[in-house]
Amino acid sequence: MKRHPITPQLFRIPEMELSMSGPRNIRRLMLACGFGLMALPAAAGDPAGVVELFTSQGCSSCPPADAALKRLIDDGKVVALSYHVDYWNYLGWADTLATKDNTARQYAYAKMLGRSGVYTPQAVLNGRDHINGADLAGINRRLTEMDGKGQGLDVPVEAAVRNDEIDIKVGAGNGKANVVVVYFNREQQVDVTKGENSGKKISYWHSVRDIQTIGMWDGKPANFVLPASVLNEGENSGCAVLLQKMKDNETPGAILGATTVMSAKAAN
Repeated sequence: MKRHPITPQLFRIPEMELSMSGPRNIRRLMLACGFGLMALPAAAGDPAGVVELFTSQGCSSCPPADAALKRLIDDGKVVALSYHVDYWNYLGWADTLATKDNTARQYAYAKMLGRSGVYTPQAVLNGRDHINGADLAGINRRLTEMDGKGQGLDVPVEAAVRNDEIDIKVGAGNGKANVVVVYFNREQQVDVTKGENSGKKISYWHSVRDIQTIGMWDGKPANFVLPASVLNEGENSGCAVLLQKMKDNETPGAILGATTVMSAKAAN
């Protein structure tokens, strides 16, 4: 399968801030922490891992990875997210789902992994390792191996819509981490008319449209509350909650826990 390595000389983006979250309307957040919560037990339905696929509508190698992500979503065992990046737009097709924040997140992962460049389709697993995003068997095998090495999701995270709020509960664990909310659209179909995938109609699932850090976790059980209206900003949207360590202020690290919650419209 053709891979697309990118050297920093070719795709330097000096004005890009490699940040987990930008100025994303923080005022809409309502936050409450530590109100006497008990530690949450790990449920049998806890996800087996987090798969973050970096993809592009302009990359001929990406459709098999997009299809693999859909299979992971259908299987329901992992939190699966699709980040469309913009650095292949020069090939003749501007990705309609790409954002600079998505590209920034991939470059931040490259820094964490000690890589000099990025590529598509790249799947980052549990914020710790990466693999070709089209290698479905390899993704499942690597997640199983990571879990056996203590690199899986060991902090319970729950999220549910109750009336006009999204209640987020994070259980007890070790260390400190950011509570990151990743907003996505459940499904979108795109007719690609130019570039490497010209003439194809491709379905994209869990395409990320925004990333927001809503608070900190210090190892103690905590509760966070968001307005449920944040799920109504897309036609069929949901969000993932990631409990993620940071290597430094700009570099993401291991994901300790995760869950997803869907809008009522997307769930039907």
